Amino acid sequence: MNDHLLPKIPLGHWIDLFIQFITNNFEGFFGQIASGLAGFVELLVTAFEFITPIGFIILFTAIAFWRRGWGVALFTLLGLALIYDLGYWHNAMQTFSLVVTSVVLSIVIGLPLGIIAGINNTFKSIITPILDLLQTMPSFVYLIPAIFLFGTGMAPGVVATIIFAIPPTIRLTNLGIRQVPEDLVEASESFGSTTMQKLFKVQLPLSMPTIMAGINQSIMLALSMVVVASLVGAPGLGADVNFAVTSLRTDIGFEAGIAIVIIAIMLDRISQNTRSKKQ
Repeated sequence: MNDHLLPKIPLGHWIDLFIQFITNNFEGFFGQIASGLAGFVELLVTAFEFITPIGFIILFTAIAFWRRGWGVALFTLLGLALIYDLGYWHNAMQTFSLVVTSVVLSIVIGLPLGIIAGINNTFKSIITPILDLLQTMPSFVYLIPAIFLFGTGMAPGVVATIIFAIPPTIRLTNLGIRQVPEDLVEASESFGSTTMQKLFKVQLPLSMPTIMAGINQSIMLALSMVVVASLVGAPGLGADVNFAVTSLRTDIGFEAGIAIVIIAIMLDRISQNTRSKKQ
């Protein structure tokens, strides 16, 4: 017996046909993107490991001290040293490289979109429901089209992470620009500022704390996708967590989870607003 009062709309079938169309006609294009993403992440891993663990720990401890003071610097020093001692350094560098790549691309894509949304009401009304969809869709769903378009491995993990992490950057860039006091904008216009001068000399500098808050949230969301990305073959600490779950290894799960937490707290504190960097 059919319980539907109305004919079912074949929405899922339409999406499936759309993904198949893109896969069949642009397979080479997406293959090049996958190769480029994987190559860039591997290049970062090689660069971080070339620095050596001691050099990396010293470098990020210095950055943490410059950004937030002694407390965060000490946490960074002890946390990274613990990751090295537990034997997860290589996987941690893979995770770190994946997050850095995803966040950088999220900023490169999201910042211009947020700026456009901040100065154009029509574009804002278009992109807002799209951001609502991206932020409420279960993260696992992003993996399905990513596998079809990019195969398995690092690339679909990076793409899914970008999609999952980009909304806060767009939203808070838009919000920051719209929260700039109107009298300051009018003052800049009265002095003959062009649209670009008004944007880069007034709106963006004043909205930078809000924009940085959006980037900070994108970093946290990117790290939260690490374990999910491991389901499609992305290496790193997420693969360790996934292995621990499937093999019921509490020891590996706890150690890899602690390593992810250390990286998350370190990046969170370092990426927070510089006005409060001194404790």
